[in-house]
Amino acid sequence: MSNIPADLRYAKSHEWLKLAADGTALVGITDYAQNSLGDITFAQLPKVGAALKAGETFGVVESVKAASDVYAPVSGTVLEVNKALDANPEKINQAPYTDAWLMKIKVANPADAAGLLSAEDYGKLTA
Repeated sequence: MSNIPADLRYAKSHEWLKLAADGTALVGITDYAQNSLGDITFAQLPKVGAALKAGETFGVVESVKAASDVYAPVSGTVLEVNKALDANPEKINQAPYTDAWLMKIKVANPADAAGLLSAEDYGKLTA
């Protein structure tokens, strides 16, 4: 059973979004995704300033098993990437919802977050 925090929204492609009141959001991959990938060895993240469309690939997470594209859960502009993952990509396995967020974005339309899955619905998807 994977960890699915109730305060996040989820994409069917296994990314999470934590929307802040100022319209910015942290994005990462779920506990289910990191567990499925196995030991993560590398994370390729987008460039700051990149404009992303919902559902578009923004990076790659590589593990000893496979490489997996990561998709933007909503449209927006990349404000920051988690540089700590350059030296320590394994943090994604250890703390996917806290220390190992992938990027911070300025969400184009914060209402779009409501179209993502709730924790309960994501739990059903991954059951």
